[in-house]
Amino acid sequence: MRIRLLILLALAAGSPDTTRADDWPQWLGPQRDSVWREQGIVERFPDSGLKVKWRVEVSLGYSGPAVADGRVFVTDYVSRSGNVTNRPGSRDALEGTERVLCFAADSGKLLWKHEYDRTYRISYPGGPRCTPSVDSGKVYALGAEGDLLCLNAADGNVIWSKELTKEYKTESPIWGFAAHPLIDGDLLYCLVGGKGSVAVAFNKNTGEEVWRALTASSPGYCPPTMIEHAGTKQLLIWHADALNALNPLTGKPYWSVPLKPGFGMSIVAPRKLGRHLFASGYGKAGVLLKLDDTKPGVEVVWRGKPKTAVYSENSTPFLLDGMIYGIDGHQGSLIAARIKDGERLWESFRPTTGGTRRAGHGTAFLVKHKNGFFLFSETGDLILAKLSPKGYEEISRFHVLDPTNTVFGRNVVWSHPAFAERCVFARNDKELVCVSLAADQ
Repeated sequence: MRIRLLILLALAAGSPDTTRADDWPQWLGPQRDSVWREQGIVERFPDSGLKVKWRVEVSLGYSGPAVADGRVFVTDYVSRSGNVTNRPGSRDALEGTERVLCFAADSGKLLWKHEYDRTYRISYPGGPRCTPSVDSGKVYALGAEGDLLCLNAADGNVIWSKELTKEYKTESPIWGFAAHPLIDGDLLYCLVGGKGSVAVAFNKNTGEEVWRALTASSPGYCPPTMIEHAGTKQLLIWHADALNALNPLTGKPYWSVPLKPGFGMSIVAPRKLGRHLFASGYGKAGVLLKLDDTKPGVEVVWRGKPKTAVYSENSTPFLLDGMIYGIDGHQGSLIAARIKDGERLWESFRPTTGGTRRAGHGTAFLVKHKNGFFLFSETGDLILAKLSPKGYEEISRFHVLDPTNTVFGRNVVWSHPAFAERCVFARNDKELVCVSLAADQ
């Protein structure tokens, strides 16, 4: 009897806890791959709609929330003067306060805030762009004008901080600092700009610079991305001129492939599937690379043509089962293209603008869950759908919040949500909302 009891205890200790709530501690989730792995999630929305757990007031921001250890972290901007015009080629002037906010995930109660005065001189100035990253009891935030902060996640106290534009003698990109910093091991990787410092690695605990690398016509907006192939980690940095792979410990270049998007708009993260790597951006800039299996290196398989591939802009695409599913910045639609040759199989505007006609820069964010996808539309709708080479199959739709930003004559919300604790956390320029996605609601 004693032996049987010990065996049962050992099995219980080794079994996964399916009731444990998952975190979403950074942009695109725990593994930065746009996959939500939590169990007990609704497979079809109730006819009566999803349960809204709470709503709290926030201010301007494109940045998505991060959820970790029962807390929600988000950044915003409280404007005191100036106008948000959203003119692509000009910088608006705003005076106001940039903030890092921390809320209780179960109730929305404000736990702490850290704020500082910051002048904005950027285009589309409606707040910070980068999702906070939470790691080992610290929260890292990058503001629209280059304020890099490391805060104590428990109380918001500053551990270290930097003004990147001053330290590296550069100015903010016209659309602001938008490349979500990446934490890997003891290093924090950022896109900075300036001569020889497009990419900079910092010690995440002290803020001390470890290395700097690369010079480009513009740093772009693409988040640093870590891949592993041929037994070697490679740090991908896509600036306005080329896609580069660096040694993540030293910054030494491994390889570089020319890839020049329009207006320096290298934005979305390159995606890896097996030995293939796909990167694309505005201006019909798209390439499929084959990674070398013996050493860090690549060869070009194909480059996109005007009517092939997907030219993603605001939303990072997803690679699955020989397909690229992505939101095309030119069409404004969700497009399915084959990885092997870039041929487009279908497109749909339903998950982006909800319409049937082209809408420039139409946006939706894709997150895979089991055999389907959650899509968060620029219309403020959460959509549950299945994507396959045959087409787009919408299962359910729920309106989470209203679009509060205006671009190209239409109202939008361009902020990536977080999926954690069997909920979706989404924000616009007025509120942060928590909606239950639990199967037992």
